[in-house]
Amino acid sequence: MFFKKSTLVLFQRRNKTRTVLTMTGIAVGAFAVALISQISATGAGEVSGILDNMGINTVLVQSKQANAFAALGEEDIVLLNSVSGVEKAMPLMSANARIDILHKDLSCLLWGINGEAREIISLSALHGRLIDARDTTQGSLVCVIDEEIARKTYGRSNIVGKKINLLVGGNFHEFEIIGVASSGISVLQSALAGIIPDFVYVPFSTMQNLTGRGSFDKIAVLIDSDSGNFSGNITGGNITDRIQKKLGNTDRNGQELIASNLLQQKNQLQGIMTVVTLALSVIAGISLFVAGLTVMTTMLVSVHERTREIGIKKSVGAGNFDILREFLSESALLSLFGSAAGVLAAFAVSFTGCQFLGIKFLFSFERFLSPVVFSLFLGIVFGVYPALKAANMKPIDALRS
Repeated sequence: MFFKKSTLVLFQRRNKTRTVLTMTGIAVGAFAVALISQISATGAGEVSGILDNMGINTVLVQSKQANAFAALGEEDIVLLNSVSGVEKAMPLMSANARIDILHKDLSCLLWGINGEAREIISLSALHGRLIDARDTTQGSLVCVIDEEIARKTYGRSNIVGKKINLLVGGNFHEFEIIGVASSGISVLQSALAGIIPDFVYVPFSTMQNLTGRGSFDKIAVLIDSDSGNFSGNITGGNITDRIQKKLGNTDRNGQELIASNLLQQKNQLQGIMTVVTLALSVIAGISLFVAGLTVMTTMLVSVHERTREIGIKKSVGAGNFDILREFLSESALLSLFGSAAGVLAAFAVSFTGCQFLGIKFLFSFERFLSPVVFSLFLGIVFGVYPALKAANMKPIDALRS
């Protein structure tokens, strides 16, 4: 039983500073691995949720060239509505614009939409209302703005009824704000202010009148979720390919068209995040490996300091296995307690960060347990050599030292 008691001595009488420093090194490595894993999982969950809210079952038809405008018309809407698996298609227009409100000059992305935007691009009204069929038919000078614009200018979210000047078609035009909206991308706009622009929505017919364009440059296609997985195969093949085939490769002005869906982009983004997380975890894991070497060094010093003690234990009946188990237990406990402290710290930091940012905390027992198990494994592996060195000592040589 003396070897069990001796294990506890590690935390009671041995060099406490050395023990604490060794455990701290292990804790730092485990903290880094657990925190990186948690950040990745939380980020992936948020991005996935944002894309889902944006309308993950939507296919966007537009020009393949980044800065070109496709010339799409009502006949293309009719064609797309005839495709099996398509629930409805909606015209879209977009352009960079500027806002003049309360003598503040802001940049924005102007969207021309119709009354079906609520269903297709996941747009909802926080205050007021959205663009409806009457606005589109009349070409009304009305708009719906992002909540961010309202807060940047008036310091509050509800500014329904206020006037706003929009630079469209080379001239400023006065619009009435009929609604303040929340879209699927609002979370990203708040988190990445200055990178993702603010959105303003107007009737697409109004945008056509002010820009002198009789067509629209995009079509948003809502896929019938009951028809099957729209990124995979339904009757007749991939729905995105079917849409592309129906429209052809070019529009009437010769612009090359492309049909893309958010699910493909979501899968690509998740794949990139997985690779990045793995790379960062490997880098953080190196610190655990270094901490394992520290455990070996600590145990070798401990063996040297306790040579005479080992000789006494062997002389009173302790076998090689008893000594081996004693030192392996000590290295395992160093790794276990150190990694557990690091993982608990990572849990606390990630949970606090999620609460502060207002995002959902995704807890996974396996994600926090893995660094502990890996650290424990390293502690045992790096503790084998010192333990074997202690176990193979001859009692007479140990007592003479």
